[in-house]
Amino acid sequence: MTSNKKKKPLRQRVTQATIVRKARELIAYKPADVSPQRRVQRRYTMRRWSVRHARSLEWFYAHFANMFLVLHPLWNAIGYRRAEAPVKFVEKQVKGLLFDCRMCGQCILSSTGMSCPMNCPKQLRNGPCGGVRANGNCEVEPDMPCVWVKAWEGAQRMRGTENILDVQKPVDQSLRETSSWLRVTALAAAERNRNTKAAE
Repeated sequence: MTSNKKKKPLRQRVTQATIVRKARELIAYKPADVSPQRRVQRRYTMRRWSVRHARSLEWFYAHFANMFLVLHPLWNAIGYRRAEAPVKFVEKQVKGLLFDCRMCGQCILSSTGMSCPMNCPKQLRNGPCGGVRANGNCEVEPDMPCVWVKAWEGAQRMRGTENILDVQKPVDQSLRETSSWLRVTALAAAERNRNTKAAE
């Protein structure tokens, strides 16, 4: 016996991003940090370039970090606190251009294929969310390539390919707008001193 009732068409899947986007269009307030216009202004050209040249940038950063460590006595003499402002200014300009850096103070670019995870609207530091689009773009900002898809691409080009599998700690918000270059150098110098004392 057949039923005369027509089957209801399947409802199209509505994502949270769609709901938020439609709601945002109805009000005058546009959050600057997630605005598609802001992202377009920054562009993705340099971020893509950095991922494509992840191997070269990895090599350069290793030598740069060694140079900064050699300069540890200078930073110590000047005082890390005094060196913070000028070093942070240079770091912000360079990393802002190459990686669209957000100055989280806990840079993990060497572990994420030179793709900064802080560019993720959800600021995920241990892999992509479940909403990556079929074309590899972001769920929240459809025109933006998912930073973790790019991170995986960049990691495959690096010597430290397996570093992308490292579990990252949550962001320490107290380190925002500080120099990760100086912090990493100070940590490396302290580690070197501990190893020297242990060897004696």
